[in-house]
Amino acid sequence: IIVTAGGKNVAPAVLEDALRAHPLISQAMAVGDKQPFIGALIAIDPEAFEVWKQHHGKAPGDSVADLRTDPDLVAEIDLAIKDANTHVSHAESIRKFRILPCDFTVLTGELTPTLKVKRNVVAEKFAEEIEAIYAK
Repeated sequence: IIVTAGGKNVAPAVLEDALRAHPLISQAMAVGDKQPFIGALIAIDPEAFEVWKQHHGKAPGDSVADLRTDPDLVAEIDLAIKDANTHVSHAESIRKFRILPCDFTVLTGELTPTLKVKRNVVAEKFAEEIEAIYAK
């Protein structure tokens, strides 16, 4: 459970499950403990990303890290965020997100062998991304 600065308890699973339903999103982690609003870290599915690049005229050699601030990719993820937000109240909705440069894997330590997100590992590894969500 995430508890925002305003004292709102938010169950991240509802948001994360809705986001993972989008074909371009491999993993999502809601953040916002002791923060004014909910944010999200988004990991892009590598296979779906290749198809997306072809459909959007992006260079074949471009990686997620290269395109994570690309307006087309950001707009696509923004639509997924808006859709996920329809499942929760305004106070529980994701206000900002960051697309991560890489996917979560068991090998790199972000996932358990049963493919559950290790929230503490992700929060530590991507602390700068989380800080950027809440930067004024």
